[in-house]
Amino acid sequence: MVTYLEFEKGIQQIDLDIREANAKGDSDAVEILQKNREKEISKTFKNLSDYQKLQLARHPNRPYALDYIRGIMDNAYELHGDRQFRDDEAIVCYIGEIAGKKCIVIGEQKGRGTKNKIKRNFGMPHPEGYRKALRVARLAEKFRLPILFLVDTPGAYPGIGAEERGQSEAIAKNLYELSDLNTIMISVVIGEGGSGGALAIGVADKFAMMRYSVFSVISPEGCAAILWNDPKKQEQATKAMKITAEDLKELGLIDDVIDEPLIGAHRQKKDAIEALKTYFIDSVNALEKLSDDERLEKRYQKLISAGAFASTTVDESEKEEKENSSTFSSLMEMITPSSSDKNNNEAKKEEDQ
Repeated sequence: MVTYLEFEKGIQQIDLDIREANAKGDSDAVEILQKNREKEISKTFKNLSDYQKLQLARHPNRPYALDYIRGIMDNAYELHGDRQFRDDEAIVCYIGEIAGKKCIVIGEQKGRGTKNKIKRNFGMPHPEGYRKALRVARLAEKFRLPILFLVDTPGAYPGIGAEERGQSEAIAKNLYELSDLNTIMISVVIGEGGSGGALAIGVADKFAMMRYSVFSVISPEGCAAILWNDPKKQEQATKAMKITAEDLKELGLIDDVIDEPLIGAHRQKKDAIEALKTYFIDSVNALEKLSDDERLEKRYQKLISAGAFASTTVDESEKEEKENSSTFSSLMEMITPSSSDKNNNEAKKEEDQ
């Protein structure tokens, strides 16, 4: 069943008209409607707001990790368990081949339908999920296999059991261990990258995002609730947080934006899967040309360069101090009564007496 978002209503109406024309056997009308549809798609998707991109990232028909794994891997075999507690099905791990190249894919899986959503815990991993991911990543290092991480989660599971089993420690350990893992790693946000739940499998030699994916430290709803005490201001929060692929590429926080189809991966899954496959193979081929030391050094420099700092010279500091002093003096003049005001007030008191 095709699900249309609010801003896709124009496309939905044309699709209905095309079905009716096909039912009537009117090929001329279908041809005209197809051209109108292409124009409507271009008009709609070339002017998307940040909030509309967030809606696309969460679209129920968007391909999930298993869709990509089944579409790009041959001879895929699933690896289970963290060897400490249990098998967390919110994270899936597979060993197999992509375009003839042996590799490992580790992804966060949200699940479709009520039964599968519950089974996958809505894509929110427990600590054992991150420990499973790290165990399999170490296996990849042992056999010199490149790793593809597929990030798609609203965040790590915040339940009591997860906290008792060391959720924050598991995420922190992944960040520490993966940063120094000696094998090629590519991480791609395919949908929603939320907070530490995404970062835990987001440390890699190359970090990319699909065109309509998002990556943020907190959900826009959570941000709006904290800042304005109103979750309904999520659209305003989405724009302010700069969570889209284009914004993060501009800020230098990701390496690449993968061009999924203009109409979105939820409409053209095969093309989106092929785009990710091509990106992975090209990235691995490029990284294989580097020595281990060169690759690890580039990864290190990329990690420590995240964020920006500005410093001021002595002259600029003195200027700023003078401006602040001037502003403070002006404010004091506004709130402190002048000597004439004081005299007038004293004279008025004497008259009253």
